[in-house]
Amino acid sequence: MARTVALLLASASALVPPAATPARPATRLAYTASEALPFMERPASLDELEMAGDVGFDPFGFSSIFNVKWLREAEIKHGRICMLAWTGFVATDLGFTLPGDMHQVSSVEAHDVACKYGAMQQIFLWLSFIEVVHSFGVAQMMWMGSDRQPGDFGLDPLDFCSTPEKAADMKLKEITHCRLAMFAFSGVVTQAVLTGKGFPYF
Repeated sequence: MARTVALLLASASALVPPAATPARPATRLAYTASEALPFMERPASLDELEMAGDVGFDPFGFSSIFNVKWLREAEIKHGRICMLAWTGFVATDLGFTLPGDMHQVSSVEAHDVACKYGAMQQIFLWLSFIEVVHSFGVAQMMWMGSDRQPGDFGLDPLDFCSTPEKAADMKLKEITHCRLAMFAFSGVVTQAVLTGKGFPYF
């Protein structure tokens, strides 16, 4: 009899709902809007490296394909080149040239003249040498475990970056001017070609 009662109780307990357990929070995918493009999501890969001037601008998703350090290195390098290039382009058209007839040409004409006289080949060789030297620093940063930051060559003779605060401020200023210079150089070359005039190209 006792056995029968135990079996009945066991089968009845199967019909009783289990004791309530604490509800687990629903898993939600974190969504962070891009500061530069609020209608797009900020790529998570940009959070791998804290960078000056980072406002989440990556509409084509390059940071999810390429290493962010390599992308920032390329951005800084091209920005620095464009700052020099804009200055040189405008200075030449303002009359600041080297002596000799071959240098008395506009910035737009300078490329063809340099190719004609062999100067462009020399420039190519020197730039190739600089690029090879530069690649060692990039390799150390990318694959050799160095703590080198993108674009950092330890060049600060006037001690502008003597404190972390000053360094952060200078990095932000540099990347801002780098981005502006890339647009500015593209614009000044386009304007010079379209108008055929010297500075200010209109």
